[in-house]
Amino acid sequence: MSQLGFAVNQATSVYAMHSFDDIFLRLNDRPARLLKDRIRTRSAVAMLLGASEAGVEMLFIKRAPRTGDPWSGDLAFPGGRIEAFDNGPRAAAERETREEIGLDLESARYLGRLDDIAGAHLPVVVSCFVYGLVPPFTLNLSDEVAQTFWTPLATLRDQRRHGPALVHFNGSALTRPAIDLLGPGHKVLWGITYRLVMAFLARLGGENPLLPPCRND
Repeated sequence: MSQLGFAVNQATSVYAMHSFDDIFLRLNDRPARLLKDRIRTRSAVAMLLGASEAGVEMLFIKRAPRTGDPWSGDLAFPGGRIEAFDNGPRAAAERETREEIGLDLESARYLGRLDDIAGAHLPVVVSCFVYGLVPPFTLNLSDEVAQTFWTPLATLRDQRRHGPALVHFNGSALTRPAIDLLGPGHKVLWGITYRLVMAFLARLGGENPLLPPCRND
């Protein structure tokens, strides 16, 4: 569980001022770096953005507790394994989003792709695709997802929410860089999803050197 216990920051920041147009330009100023590893399992996730009075917000899911799932109960993006019948990783991310939260991304705005990330604890490569959601839309959660919630980009960048946290993975207790999104008593954002969030924020304006390195999942 989180040991951070940081207060909520309601202050605005430069991240509250980004538009989908701006994010599209920043994500596409260079091609995403792709990993061609043929041994690791390939997975794909969807980073979903929405607009609100607080600025651009990011959608997270909390995975439902499941025996045998190393990410059971963790905070994450919708996504999963790329299957042989998928027409590539982006199609897999969109299919998994439909299956997990009932959201069809055909009407969403595709904004770009982040660099692929290789797992540190499991042999997996994750591809991440970014979408801007255009209202109206509804979510219909599957039994794989316990809940969803939105977090403003300014909150994700709040240094008071960042720090080392005790997490549990495959029966082991680990101390890892994390972001406290939900407060005391709740799981923190860490691992591959944390690394993707940090990579995304870096593309929007440069990673803050005061924040911990993105080295784990």
